[in-house]
Amino acid sequence: MALQDIVAQTVAGLGYELVELERSAGGTLRVTIDFPWETGSEKIVNVEDCERVTRQLQYTLEVEEVDYKRLEVSSPGIDRPLRGERDFERFTGEVVDVTLKAPMGAAAAGQVAANRRKFRGTLERSDAGWQVTWSDEPAPVPGKRVSKKKEVPPLHVLGFTLDEIKEARLAPIVDFKGRKRAGVQEQGK
Repeated sequence: MALQDIVAQTVAGLGYELVELERSAGGTLRVTIDFPWETGSEKIVNVEDCERVTRQLQYTLEVEEVDYKRLEVSSPGIDRPLRGERDFERFTGEVVDVTLKAPMGAAAAGQVAANRRKFRGTLERSDAGWQVTWSDEPAPVPGKRVSKKKEVPPLHVLGFTLDEIKEARLAPIVDFKGRKRAGVQEQGK
């Protein structure tokens, strides 16, 4: 049985889902877990969850005779990787960082640099697959008044399929004042 399958099966048996599995050259096995997505339920992985999975994986990997030097189990964090269709569905409406496998080239039609591969914007579903919408205007400075006469900057849209993505992650946006992010809705509403 492949290592990926062993770990995924063990993690799923404990009620979690495997987000990422990485094996380093030094013998470290890094396992990232999360709770399965259920509409309206957003649980957060804590230290006790990681400890529970670590103990079970240590036992399972010993039984399966998997060679490793160190095991690290963690939560996906605020810059969680998006791996498949389910992750994109789950985080629709959130701000994401997308890196394409190839630069935009002529398809950019002069809207962005032809060699650009990295984009940050709001993830949305489109007819052809997925899209990221963003504005090039810098974020307003806290405490500074914004003129009502100011023109609304144009929005840019990048459409893509999952095959064109090298990497996609949630954008690590932290608000220390307790205000909600623009794309986050209050639970229960």
